[in-house]
Amino acid sequence: MLSDPYAWLEQSLATIHQADWYRSVQTLHGRSGAIVQLDGREVINFASNDYLGLTGDERLIQAAIAATKEYGTGSTGSRLLTGHRQLHQQLERAIASLKQTEDALVFSSGYLANIGTIAALVGKRDLILADQYNHSSLKNGAILSGSVIVNYAHSDIEDLKIQLTQHRQHHRRCLIVTDSVFSMDGDLCPLPEIVAIAEHFSCMVLVDEAHATGVLGANGAGCVEHFGCTGQTLIQVGTLSKALGSLGGYVAGSSVLIDFLRNRAPSWIYTTGLSPADTAAALEAVQIVQQEPERRAKVNNNVDTLKHLMQRLPQLKLLPSESPILCVKQASATDALTTGEKLKAAGIFAPAIRPPTVPTSRIRISVMATHELSHLHQLVLALEAIAQHKSRLYF
Repeated sequence: MLSDPYAWLEQSLATIHQADWYRSVQTLHGRSGAIVQLDGREVINFASNDYLGLTGDERLIQAAIAATKEYGTGSTGSRLLTGHRQLHQQLERAIASLKQTEDALVFSSGYLANIGTIAALVGKRDLILADQYNHSSLKNGAILSGSVIVNYAHSDIEDLKIQLTQHRQHHRRCLIVTDSVFSMDGDLCPLPEIVAIAEHFSCMVLVDEAHATGVLGANGAGCVEHFGCTGQTLIQVGTLSKALGSLGGYVAGSSVLIDFLRNRAPSWIYTTGLSPADTAAALEAVQIVQQEPERRAKVNNNVDTLKHLMQRLPQLKLLPSESPILCVKQASATDALTTGEKLKAAGIFAPAIRPPTVPTSRIRISVMATHELSHLHQLVLALEAIAQHKSRLYF
């Protein structure tokens, strides 16, 4: 009698449970915002990437409704066949204008933008230098490309230089890949130094602006603008699903780059175009980012306020951050889960992030423009009460 070829699945799940790595969805009800309905009660939402509070903005909703009425619910095919709409081109021009690049290309998700772009740009004869904390989409895009992949220590320019000195000469092309804002830490990559070393070693640079677009930079263009690197020859990738309140991804860069990707990026060529509703909502969001800088000022002011409040509590160990992502270190996955549940009981929704997603467990806090001062105070009071309870248990 042959053994069940699927039996290993239950064994693997048991191991995941034992390590406190098991994950399951939590259903939210109603419109997204600073306050959400979770498990039948209202909680303050510190788990969202909706940094500017645009997901529930009436203007985005009406733009999506109008596009659906005019074009229908879906794009029906790939952009090269039947799925291209004028809306797509308008959004691409708006993104290029925001980023101050020659052109842009919209994908159906940020994940697709990353894996398709990397796979199109480099191959088996090439080298990828990647920050060890890069997002999964960047890592899997590198694997898909078939390139030789060398990871460098997180944001460590000296290690990047050492790896390039050892490996660059043996490969045809080289691509340096990094997040701009690291999504599970909140810190920024040293972009000016990366650009300088890339020029010295004749490397392309791909920077994922997913958590920076709309939030950082004088005009909300992201870390590239924040660091004064606008106009440099870079490959800027990002998502429409965070500060821009919609769905989809993009690549922004030179007109030659974008034209090449239209012909070579498999995750753009062989997938259905972004829906009219998502496209129109994102277009409206880009315009709001440019017209309403006060939203960006509000989220940054909330971040500064929350940091100030938390720094009064030395028992809270904050990871370094220059973004709306603040992380409180936890001793273990079990501690993170317990803290997350106690926060929820106190009316706070802030997720526990555990290995293997991150090397060390933490509570991840996302700050939004729509958070009020009372929300920030309630979060800090809840964290303080949890920390004091832990101290009593230890002594």
